[in-house]
Amino acid sequence: MKKAAVIFANGCEEVEALTVVDVLRRAEIQCDMLGLGNTTITGAHHIIFTCDGVVDEALLDYDLVAFPGGMGGSYALRDDQDLAKLMVKRHQNQQWNAAMCAAPIAFARYGILDNAKYTIYPGMEEDLVSEVKNGEFKEDLVVVDDEQKIITSRGPATALAYSFAIGEAMGSDMTHLKQGMLYDLLAEKI
Repeated sequence: MKKAAVIFANGCEEVEALTVVDVLRRAEIQCDMLGLGNTTITGAHHIIFTCDGVVDEALLDYDLVAFPGGMGGSYALRDDQDLAKLMVKRHQNQQWNAAMCAAPIAFARYGILDNAKYTIYPGMEEDLVSEVKNGEFKEDLVVVDDEQKIITSRGPATALAYSFAIGEAMGSDMTHLKQGMLYDLLAEKI
């Protein structure tokens, strides 16, 4: 069975974190909530999460690791040296990694956006120019770089699209789930 982890850090954007967990679990993909340094994490809007575990070396065993945004959470993810080392190893092992909203700043700092197609929260792309080498910024809501095995997305409103892209990258057919969650109906109206 494929398995994913969502990394929760204090100050994370709650909608972005929980949408991935919810969608993947509905798709019957194991999705663990891992706290950065603690199993109790407080989101950007003061929602308290109880995670399944904490980030450690087992992060290398997941098929995909996802970072939610939120400025405080994104900076915490970006600045954690132990997490950075694990994520670089994951990238070198050609494992899938995903980040949305402000969280691609962490991937940029780790060097794993180099040579990749990516997106980030509107207006933050200028912050990455000096850190990302040979990357290609795109304004798409979700960017999937199959070659680099990186998925990025823009912000809270794109959380469902991001989550479905993650499920698809993990080899799941998300068609019925998109229909059941009325995502297709929503996409037609936008």
